[in-house]
Parts: sequence; structure tokens; C-alpha cells
Amino acid sequence: MPRGSNAKRERQYEHIKESALDRGENEKRAEEIAARTVNKERARSGEAKTASRSSTQDMSSSRRGGKRSHSGSEGPTYDQLYAEAQRRNIHGRSSMDKAGLKRALGE
Repeated sequence: MPRGSNAKRERQYEHIKESALDRGENEKRAEEIAARTVNKERARSGEAKTASRSSTQDMSSSRRGGKRSHSGSEGPTYDQLYAEAQRRNIHGRSSMDKAGLKRALGE
């Protein structure tokens, strides 16, 4: 659990972790998903001392999940694909659309 969190964030962390485990993620990955989600929500609500621009400007995880819950799985968003392409240092990513990013990332 991230340091400096309150009881609400601890419950949120456990709920997200259990959901990830139910989806078949391993223990370590489930903890990572839960910690990242809780930290992002803390940053968005002003509870964290520092926050990245993507944490404060990106769509909240709860809203994003709700938007997709009835339309089926459309996979990661363009911004998520672009961030992964940037992390992997894929050249030409800035001119790629969502489909191009998926191809370049092998998804």
C-alpha cells in the first residue's frame, strides 16, 4: 500500500488488487496495478505531494472503466499506447494513429 494513504485508499487498493487477481493477474502484477491506480487517484484529488502531468490531466481510472463497461473491451486508449511506445522508444510514434501504435507494439 502506498505510504501516506488513508483508510479509503487502503480499501480501494485492496478492492483493485482483488479484482486483478480475479482476472488472472499474478500477485506482483495485481499489487502494481492497484498501487498505480491508487497513486493516480491520490494525485488527481490533491492528496499526493507531487503529481505527473498525465496523472492530473488524463481521464480518471474510475471514469474510464465506466465508459467501457457497456461497450465491450476496446483495449488501451491512444494515450496509453503512445506512452508505451514512448517507453519502448519506438520511432515514428508521433505520426501514428491508434491502429499504427497497436501494430508497432505488437498488440
